[in-house]
Amino acid sequence: MDLSMRVDRRNEPRPDVVVVRRTHANRSPVPVEDALLAVEVVPPPFVFRDMYDKAKVYAHAGIRSYWVVDPLQERVTLTEYALGANREYEQVAHTEDLFVTERPWKVSVDLPALTARKNDLLAPDEE
Repeated sequence: MDLSMRVDRRNEPRPDVVVVRRTHANRSPVPVEDALLAVEVVPPPFVFRDMYDKAKVYAHAGIRSYWVVDPLQERVTLTEYALGANREYEQVAHTEDLFVTERPWKVSVDLPALTARKNDLLAPDEE
């Protein structure tokens, strides 16, 4: 399914993961007002765009929670941002350990397990 979010006629970003309200889960593009969380997994050439440019679009659109997952560090990291009163994101967490949040609901992400899986996938084959 296409994960594009219609913000306005010039902006239709496509996050790596978007969590939306169930009532419009089958619409494409997703109405931005139904987005509860946007997640970007940062690839090397797009670090600046994903972390700054898209964050500004998501914040302006009113998406309350925004996560950035960076698998390129030695250990996988996750940075959580929450929408502040000034419609800009404020960093509320940055970790490479077990990530637990209540936004938009209680969820945990085992980043050490993701790091171990990444290392297993990148390890040279042993014969």
